[in-house]
Amino acid sequence: MEEGAGTEKEPLLPARTAGRGHPLGATFGAGPCTDSAASCTVQDAAGIDHDLYINQAVVFIEDAIQYRSINHRVDSKSLWLYRWYYSRICQWILSLTITIILALAFIEIPSSLTVTSDVRYRSKAWEPYCGLTESIELLCFLVFIADVSVKSYLIGWEEFRKTKWLLAYILTLVVSLTDWTVSLSFSCTETVRIRRILRPFFLLQNSSMMKKTLKCINSTLPEMASVVLLLAVHLCLFTMFGMLLFARTKDRQQEKEWVGYFHNLPDSLTSLLVLLTTANNPDVMMPAYSKNRAYSIFFILFTVLGNLFLMNLLTAIIYNQFRGYLLKSVQSSLLRRRLGIRAAFEVLCSRKENPVSTHGLCVNANTLVQVLQKVEMDSCCKQAILRHPPKPEYQSPFLQKVQFAFEHHFFGYLGNVVALANIISICVVLVMDADKQPSERDDYFLGAINCFFILYYLLEMLLKILAMGLKRYLSYPSNRFDGFLTVILLVLEVSTFAVYGFPHPGWRPEMTGLLSLWDMVRLVNMLIVFRFLRIIPNMKFMALVVNTLLDLVKNLRAFAGMLVVVFYAFAITGIVLFEGAVVPMGNTSVVNATSHNSTFQCGTYEQLEYWPNNFDDFAAALVTLWDVMVVNNWQVFLDAFSRYSSPWSKVYFVAWWLISSVIWVNLFVALLLENFIHKWDRHCHRQSLSEIEYQTTVELMFRDVLEEPTEEELMEKLHQHPHLKLCR
Repeated sequence: MEEGAGTEKEPLLPARTAGRGHPLGATFGAGPCTDSAASCTVQDAAGIDHDLYINQAVVFIEDAIQYRSINHRVDSKSLWLYRWYYSRICQWILSLTITIILALAFIEIPSSLTVTSDVRYRSKAWEPYCGLTESIELLCFLVFIADVSVKSYLIGWEEFRKTKWLLAYILTLVVSLTDWTVSLSFSCTETVRIRRILRPFFLLQNSSMMKKTLKCINSTLPEMASVVLLLAVHLCLFTMFGMLLFARTKDRQQEKEWVGYFHNLPDSLTSLLVLLTTANNPDVMMPAYSKNRAYSIFFILFTVLGNLFLMNLLTAIIYNQFRGYLLKSVQSSLLRRRLGIRAAFEVLCSRKENPVSTHGLCVNANTLVQVLQKVEMDSCCKQAILRHPPKPEYQSPFLQKVQFAFEHHFFGYLGNVVALANIISICVVLVMDADKQPSERDDYFLGAINCFFILYYLLEMLLKILAMGLKRYLSYPSNRFDGFLTVILLVLEVSTFAVYGFPHPGWRPEMTGLLSLWDMVRLVNMLIVFRFLRIIPNMKFMALVVNTLLDLVKNLRAFAGMLVVVFYAFAITGIVLFEGAVVPMGNTSVVNATSHNSTFQCGTYEQLEYWPNNFDDFAAALVTLWDVMVVNNWQVFLDAFSRYSSPWSKVYFVAWWLISSVIWVNLFVALLLENFIHKWDRHCHRQSLSEIEYQTTVELMFRDVLEEPTEEELMEKLHQHPHLKLCR
């Protein structure tokens, strides 16, 4: 595709000469380039484009920050294209395109644009005319074609052939465009659209962490399959025992168990599979237990072995195996980061302006600042690296004492105590006025309390700004929140006084419109609760739990993305299989309807009025899958769809249960355990709370067990760069 992709017009590093004052051989154990080093390109030092070095270093550092591979083109034009591709606007456009193409399922036929999904009351949904959604889809495909084209060009032909994800990307686009053409050929009347089920791939390939998660899941499947097989054996054995115990007899009382749950092999398997999730416990046991209490031993033994032992064993195996494979993936991410930093260092060392030390190469501080200023990274991190906002320097001894007092952490503790007192006082007043009529309430006390505390918050904010300076004050998120909240409360309080006057005995601000200013102040006061949450970092054990939850939310994006992928794929599959299967009772007869009246058996789909749970459109399918994932009453869906469509429909729901409730939930538990154990270990080793606070990524969760790459490994990887030729 790209002839000579490995040769750059502007090489990453020119050949170095070990001249006077530049003992490269002594420093790195390598001599200068010779004529035999054909891969090295020698340029005149005077002709070096120093801006190119800066741009290369900037890109490599950005690669390190985002854990991206550095195996891409590094000439001037390619670097411009590379930074443009990974700019916020381009990535935002790509993310928006992925969101749009996924969201098309809500408006495509069958459309979800109805008030209700209940088949009894649902009106006819709006159907887009042929070509509307297809036009939007085509625009999305054009963006994806541009995306894969730019990626392919930037990494070069050699790397492209090795990248399976890009090859799969192109194959997915080819299949999707072919299916899109077929849709237009049939005037959008075809029933099955293959490209719809392929759409989650665009989300999957755009997230490196989701790719790693998928790879880890794939590597863990053999171990999970062994436990699932053991569960299947357990289920089959107890099914045989159950069919023998509850066989049909002349005793009509004992026959209830046979009729309801063990009528045949599929029903017996389904009954015990549902019992494995405890969804039908103790219903499945009641008919036999009513006859003889000894039958309870069978069901208890099945639940203990299956639910308590085997299911928890599956959790332990997933945790152990997934953590191991995820650790390997994180180790490779760490290598990518170190490679990016090392490549940037090598580039900056090549600049002529950089001084050469007798102890090794170094980078000029001004050069480093110049690079960091151009790097796209979190503003807080960049600010912390370059220069944290300094606090004011006062000459007056009095102001110095004031600065010391109000910058001290004890002043923050005082603010927490005041916030607690504010919450308690508001609660007391609300409890006292709970049973009073609006005309009987006296809002004087609450108004005075609000005025006092708002004045304190204002004074606290001003004193902190005096002690820290405005820029330093705003550099802390907690201060920004406190200041924003204080300003809102102050504006509303002043507005209240302007409208209703100052608080006095018998003061009852009147309602004006939907919501008065006074009620707005009462509602905003609820945010004081969040202000009080500032005490959490000061309570170590509470901080440990809260930090675990916050980190989990940040680290959950890849897992949530994987769940979106499987939800989407199963929802589209469910629409293909079960669209229109569930129909209102006026249009069909139901097996569970009694012959003497029009009531239904207790616990059935019809009696519970689960009519909105169906697969007639995409939104309804998502909700139905969620209800099955929770596994409460999921046997109702197994029974209903086996009656309305086919007994084989149980395979679909069991597969969904295995993927969502068993595999994904256990992966979630594994991540939660690893996150908490990591935090607990650090807490037991008495790490500072500020250090714990920054453990906010999956990579940093494994910091204690990750191995730093050696100098030799880094240089070996750099020598293998397809567009980089080093001389040493």
